[in-house]
Amino acid sequence: MTEVLDTDRIERSIDIAAPVSRVWRALTDHTEFGAWFGVALDGPFVPGEKSTGHMTISGYEHIAWDAVVVAVEPERLFSFTWHPYAVDPEIDYSAEPSTLVEFHLEPADSGTRLLVRETGFDKIPKGRRLEALRMNGQGWTFQMKNIQEHVAGA
Repeated sequence: MTEVLDTDRIERSIDIAAPVSRVWRALTDHTEFGAWFGVALDGPFVPGEKSTGHMTISGYEHIAWDAVVVAVEPERLFSFTWHPYAVDPEIDYSAEPSTLVEFHLEPADSGTRLLVRETGFDKIPKGRRLEALRMNGQGWTFQMKNIQEHVAGA
């Protein structure tokens, strides 16, 4: 897995031993996404619409999933915006700028190369920017392994 981290973006990429179509399904079928990401989603991903639910990862069950689906370009790009590391239930993050999460897929010799890129951290309030960047960086490393294991086990 490769990692890129600066003050505005996080990038992680991983090669998954499965066809692009299989990785695409794991990303964009809301039930499958929830299984590897650790979130119970209320419905499917629809471009331009809000995606809601709640986290199911132990210790994070109090965190709501609140994203807006930006793009669903079959077997190529899936993206959404959200509020990064919005974990304090006492804070209303809705007035803050959001970050853009993009999943890019491409064929690779081993199956599929999956790249996740999250951008927009420079717009996050300074008081929580570095923590959001650090925690989401760790989170994306964890999630890339999760999707790889999910696809391998399916």
